[in-house]
Amino acid sequence: MEVFTSVKSLRQYLDQQVLQQKTIGLVPTMGALHKGHISLIEAAKKDTDIVICSVFVNPTQFNNPEDLAKYPRTFEADRAMLEEAGCSAVFAPSVEEMYPEQPVVKMNFGALETVMEGASRPGHFNGVGIVVSKLFNIVKPHRAYFGQKDLQQVSVVRQLISDLGFGFELVICPTVREKDGLAMSSRNTRLNAAERAIAPHIYRILAAAGEDLRTGGQVSEVIGWAKSEFAKIKEFTLDYFEVIDIKTLLPIEKIGPAGLNAICVAAFLGPVRLIDNIVF
Repeated sequence: MEVFTSVKSLRQYLDQQVLQQKTIGLVPTMGALHKGHISLIEAAKKDTDIVICSVFVNPTQFNNPEDLAKYPRTFEADRAMLEEAGCSAVFAPSVEEMYPEQPVVKMNFGALETVMEGASRPGHFNGVGIVVSKLFNIVKPHRAYFGQKDLQQVSVVRQLISDLGFGFELVICPTVREKDGLAMSSRNTRLNAAERAIAPHIYRILAAAGEDLRTGGQVSEVIGWAKSEFAKIKEFTLDYFEVIDIKTLLPIEKIGPAGLNAICVAAFLGPVRLIDNIVF
């Protein structure tokens, strides 16, 4: 497995692959990899000849400096995991390599960034949009792979691809969960043992709410019930719990056709902010 830290060296490698008519899959990550990330690598391996995984903790998408400082950085472990998974190459640039100068371009994704994560983390999706655009331009993939756990990010990236005319396929892969239902996340490593034991309640409440809605429950009543369940567990501070239209991400009062609805949640467990969702 090749490891590149500069744009120039990665492009030289990729140019050679394109000359051999090989297809390229991109898996963008911020490192601290887990089985969820590896599922993206495995999906890319099935579809493309060359799989590039970027490992870059992007400072422009953090609105909380403490969160950026504490974000886990485990490159050697990530490298070993990717090599074992059969990844072709890793792109692990420095901040200076990705941002020789502070970007001045601002991206606005309209209603997509005014709700949920956008409302809670001002400027977050501007940072996501810039770094993802840079990665797309550097790698020029045939397909890019993202996980459903970051549902709102997926919507933002889909809009970006459409608006800027990136000519490749966006592939969305299912959320990978621990045996107790907790969505795999790099942030889970920051939970202490007591918090980790409580964390699966997020999915328990999500799944129960989804079942209630599928069997005729009223949206407002289900949201009220879910909020009361989180309130019973003092370690949680609920940020939001929303039932949304999967296309617009806006709250809905009635469930639409199957597959077009989602429940999204964000909650602090101690100092760690966790997100999850289900689509139904």
